[in-house]
Amino acid sequence: MGRSIEFVNRSGSDCYKWDSEQAQGTLPLWVADMDFKAAKPIREAMQRRLEHGVFGYSIVPQANYDAVASWFDRRHGWKGITRDNLLYTTAVVPAIAAIFKALQLRKDSCSPLRVLTFTPAYNCFFACIENMCCELIPSPLVVRNNRYEVDWKDLEQKAKNADVFLLCNPHNPTGRVWSREELEHMADIMRRDEHIFVLSDEIHCEFAFPGHTYTPFATIVENDKNFCVCTSASKAFNIAGLLCANIFVPNAELFAQINHALEIHEVNGLNPFGLVAQVAAYNESEQWLDELNAYIYDNFCYLRDFLKAKLPQLILHETEGTYLGWVNIEALGISSEQFCADLSAKARVLLNPSEMYGGEKYVRINLATSREILSEALERIEKYIHP
Repeated sequence: MGRSIEFVNRSGSDCYKWDSEQAQGTLPLWVADMDFKAAKPIREAMQRRLEHGVFGYSIVPQANYDAVASWFDRRHGWKGITRDNLLYTTAVVPAIAAIFKALQLRKDSCSPLRVLTFTPAYNCFFACIENMCCELIPSPLVVRNNRYEVDWKDLEQKAKNADVFLLCNPHNPTGRVWSREELEHMADIMRRDEHIFVLSDEIHCEFAFPGHTYTPFATIVENDKNFCVCTSASKAFNIAGLLCANIFVPNAELFAQINHALEIHEVNGLNPFGLVAQVAAYNESEQWLDELNAYIYDNFCYLRDFLKAKLPQLILHETEGTYLGWVNIEALGISSEQFCADLSAKARVLLNPSEMYGGEKYVRINLATSREILSEALERIEKYIHP
């Protein structure tokens, strides 16, 4: 394990991944958070804040805006983030809900907001679209040479009837890290009808495997203002429970409207620990993140090699980023829901079935755990399939 990457046994800590009812007694490789202790600078910053002893309502200090702007500039070449175009909220999904609310309020119609997105998709996209009374327009990705690709003709056709293009960059659950050329093509399609707004969820942006580079959507459309980007340090630095996320909104009028929607939804107040953790993450924890990425990639390679050697009927897709493996189980002849249910009951390993993401015949495997846990889980899966 990397010098700074420390595995933590989370059982008994009231964490959803390990301690929820369905996870009891299993090796849970499902919920997308990590089993690693947060970086030392984050823990030290939180300890200093703890010692203050008062945890009342907080404002967002300039240090947070500076940390976000500096991070994305030096690490990803994304310039121009300022206090005037960055909003804060508790998490990316509430951010998406508030953006939908703002766009619906500005729409000159009582008809529902029509949201175009790739499928399979992060399951909370479906819930958010439904909960906000929007209409889902799915554009299924296609598999070519064991890799998910955009069906450009389908995307162009569906875009004609959409109000919003909800992008996941990099993509959960397939692990695609969209190339600059692909993002440019997406942007060109959305520009053909000026009413289509692009909402890019980039929470997985820090996870790109060797040979692949995350490209911020904002760097593709620098001269446009008909988009926004949601980011958070939560996924990369394993601090999701601290509830701190960002929305980049270059349009001043829409900035005010989204800010109002955050107030309507009562998700505009932040945890003081989330604020100090974000600053420490972006200003002091880059080496930790680099070591983390190396460890996760090694886990991915271990999964790939294990399946090839012992379970060749299971096909691991050519994942390019995130910490989520996406495995085709079609050869087993059962649905992924049934496979995951049986695996949990009989082998005590917990995975996510693809049906929850609008797909079929795949399972999602969380690789952000110790090699020992991953190895034990894979051995159990092998014994279940080949008793």
